[in-house]
Amino acid sequence: MNDSWPHGLMGEFSTPVELLEAARAARHAGYRRMEGYSPVPVEGLAEELDFHQTGMPAVVLCGGILGCLTGYLMQYWISAIDYPLNIGGRPLHSWPSFIPVTFELTILSGAIFAFVGMLALNGLPLPYHPVFNVERFTLAGKDRFFLCIEAADPLFDLTRTGRFLESLGAKEVVIVEP
Repeated sequence: MNDSWPHGLMGEFSTPVELLEAARAARHAGYRRMEGYSPVPVEGLAEELDFHQTGMPAVVLCGGILGCLTGYLMQYWISAIDYPLNIGGRPLHSWPSFIPVTFELTILSGAIFAFVGMLALNGLPLPYHPVFNVERFTLAGKDRFFLCIEAADPLFDLTRTGRFLESLGAKEVVIVEP
């Protein structure tokens, strides 16, 4: 697509029920690339927008496993290989004494991976998005609800999609410039 092609079309709705019904109708019409913007959580909107599960559980699990292995192997290396001290006849590889540090590094690493993974998977920080070009979009944080059908959708046609959004009861339909 070139620079003159819009990012999509955005319809403005007054209530969360109108937004939910519009998203449901757009989904039944075959639109798949759309986003909903709301100042409050709207029950069922994520399902209508086909908001899929993320990879966050896998990211946190990998972080926890990495922290666990790091904590345990670091203590093993120090106690049994690098600086072995036989104190009171205890074995050099005394795994019960390794548990607290291993546990703490597991939790710390999982939390760090969760934070960084959340930012990465959400595409944050996002200082610019094309919907910020829509003048009335500032009301999305107050009392308005918006449904944006993106131009990347295979069914997107500027006039046909605009008429479709108007038929759903949108107060205003605007072109979202890139």
